[in-house]
Amino acid sequence: MAALGGFLFGYDTAVISGTIGQVTRQFELDVLQQGWYVGCALIGSIAGVGVAGILGDKFGRKKVMLLAAFLFTISAVGCAISQGIDALILYRIVGGAGIGMVSIISPMYISEVALSRYRGSLVSLYQLAITVGFLGAYLVNFQLLAWSATISEDSPAWVVLIFKEEVWRAMLGMEFVPAILFFGAIFFIPESPRWLLVNSREAQARLVFSRIYHSASEIQLRIDAVYASVQNTLGQDWKVIFQPLIRRPILIGVAIAILGQFMGVNAVLYYGPTIFEQAGLTSGDALFYQVWVGLVNVLTTVIALFIIDSVGRKSLVYFGVTGMILSLICIGIYFMQGESWGLSSSWLLVLFLGYIFFTAISISAVIFVLLSEMYPNKVRGVAMSIAGLSLWIGTFLIGQLTPWLLENLSPAGTFFLFALMCFPYMYIIWKMIPETAGKTLEEIEKFWMERKNNDA
Repeated sequence: MAALGGFLFGYDTAVISGTIGQVTRQFELDVLQQGWYVGCALIGSIAGVGVAGILGDKFGRKKVMLLAAFLFTISAVGCAISQGIDALILYRIVGGAGIGMVSIISPMYISEVALSRYRGSLVSLYQLAITVGFLGAYLVNFQLLAWSATISEDSPAWVVLIFKEEVWRAMLGMEFVPAILFFGAIFFIPESPRWLLVNSREAQARLVFSRIYHSASEIQLRIDAVYASVQNTLGQDWKVIFQPLIRRPILIGVAIAILGQFMGVNAVLYYGPTIFEQAGLTSGDALFYQVWVGLVNVLTTVIALFIIDSVGRKSLVYFGVTGMILSLICIGIYFMQGESWGLSSSWLLVLFLGYIFFTAISISAVIFVLLSEMYPNKVRGVAMSIAGLSLWIGTFLIGQLTPWLLENLSPAGTFFLFALMCFPYMYIIWKMIPETAGKTLEEIEKFWMERKNNDA
């Protein structure tokens, strides 16, 4: 149920791809304005992620997820009825705040209630929900665009406006349905037991742990481990970033969060239809191709979900990022030489699907798992907010810069740049991050403590 937040994350993020052309034409946006329309929600995401951890540490994980669901609902309704581009952008920012909150709180919550041997798979359910949200948005966009052509002018005026003349309103407004479902679902899950212990509510935490572990000794072991980790970390505000215990993992988390955005995945997910249109496809065919991108994203994430705990986080990254580099180089070559070589647009689709496969099975599946595992219990919310903030800043920058990159570097140069950014990411995973599969959160925290002592 917590992972349903990922569906809203995915839908809200991807639905924009099918509306870019329509909104650009209706409001006569230039390239920079188009980038602002796409990237404005990320301003809300940056604000949401900036406060999510602090709110989660203070008020609990459940209440922040409820707040995020409320923001998604307001955004969906507002976008559907907005009267101008300024109002549309405002409601997109509101929805972005919801994205920022769930991007931190949902995987954090899942990691705190999951058994260590299943934690990677369970946190990956959140990433799977994101990809299902992407696919859902692509399918809704494609179907609504096709349906708009069948609506009669004699239909009620509001139907003609929302579902025919300005169908982008329906695309954005459909988010209302999953937002309401997510809001209701949160009432049926318990609060995080680790948050309860940190906030001196042991009786409630013991009750939640009793639904996860079957023996009293195991429950007591987990409680003792949480208390021991809490004693190693003082303070729960922004000053915690200066503590040696978590400064190193925070900086590493910031680095992989930002670099991951400049390896191209969100550029493809946001601007896929636009890129396909630049390759000569019609808008309808471009949306259909984007549906295939979303489908491969979902199916590959399912595979990652089943193997992430047995294969390990780092091995998936080594395999997937290598494939990403090769795919990005081939996409760049397609844009440089595809026309002269007589290659059809089907080749571009195959290359995009290969890139999405390698991305979904590696960095997309691993990033939220790693960020939810890397930080001490007492300050996990604040620490994840810092790493998450950098992720959303990177996402905002790539959302703003992609139209400029495509226009000034050319599509080929843009994809060659994405390939280049994969190398420092691979180095950080190889040299600076431990394998976390099968370890408890407290054992991972102990690793960073030992690393700090060795450095000292």
